[in-house]
Amino acid sequence: MKPLLLVFLGGGLGSILRYVISKTLNPYFQYFFLGTFLVNIIGCLLIGIILGLSFRGNFLSHNQTLLLTTGFCGGFTTFSTFAFEKHSLLTAGELLYFSVYLLVSIVVGIAAVAFGLWLSKVL
Repeated sequence: MKPLLLVFLGGGLGSILRYVISKTLNPYFQYFFLGTFLVNIIGCLLIGIILGLSFRGNFLSHNQTLLLTTGFCGGFTTFSTFAFEKHSLLTAGELLYFSVYLLVSIVVGIAAVAFGLWLSKVL
């Protein structure tokens, strides 16, 4: 029961923070969803740091890792919104914006995970 509660709490906090960031930043650009992009990249960085620290051994407990990765990062990041926004760009005929946003999100996301893992080694 405790793992479910940890995931629930972390997910709720992550979801609230994602909502606030997306509602604040998404209206700034017509064809680039800045809030969604930032939460996904920050989430990639965080999961890299958290899992890197978890892999080190005694730095984070299993419950702390569960709270922060599956819970918080799972609630904070959003693949479904990312996919919907890509779909909306495609249906609007905005192939260039679709391509750039998709490529930048994937490349920067993977780089953020790698950077987070690297950071966890130097912390």
